[in-house]
Amino acid sequence: MQLRGEPSIGIGDVTVDERDVEALRGIEEYGSMHRAAAELGRSYSRIQQRITELEEALGSLVARERGGEGGGGSTLTANAYDLLAQFDRLRAEFTGLARAEESVFPGAVVDRDGLLGTIETPAGIVRGITPTDADRVQVSIRSDVIALTAPDETPQPAGTSVRNQFRGTVARVESERGLVRITVDIDADTPLRVLVTQASLDALDLTPGDDVVASFKATATRAVPAPDAE
Repeated sequence: MQLRGEPSIGIGDVTVDERDVEALRGIEEYGSMHRAAAELGRSYSRIQQRITELEEALGSLVARERGGEGGGGSTLTANAYDLLAQFDRLRAEFTGLARAEESVFPGAVVDRDGLLGTIETPAGIVRGITPTDADRVQVSIRSDVIALTAPDETPQPAGTSVRNQFRGTVARVESERGLVRITVDIDADTPLRVLVTQASLDALDLTPGDDVVASFKATATRAVPAPDAE
């Protein structure tokens, strides 16, 4: 199981995530579950099944009108709008914290391939988007782009789009209002800071002292010229 930095709401046994919100917003915009599925490029039957699952736990979310071949119209209930508002508040807080919390490492560019560079840092080799006019850089990794997995469940980089992986140990877990800050010791002067939701943390059941692998894409990693390199 992978613990990602994406907002979600845990209510009872159900977790509402970005795809659920996307489906509800699609139904609101297009006035039809069939049309929403087509416009979003998703399966109608899967959206219908997921809405049914959510309604069993949360109450009515979509009011359906019988129709012909097109399946009739659909509108959101007041309950759905309350859920979307709750998710929007969580997303705003999540995004604000993610932008404020970054792990920053000094590094030296040792290779370049277009905009992507290979950077040697105290934490290890990092691949990321790199300026073309600086060899000494600072690498910034936002707390919401990092995924955590147990070591024995981590996919190999060759088989995924993830190019950066660090092994480490959970040093601290801090929960506040449904969001969780996780500090991971990766045997460097600067730890990795990871932001997830409480529902995501519960899924992996992480506690201080647990071994984890932190993974993040090269395209989500930014390097800028080091201050003393200007």
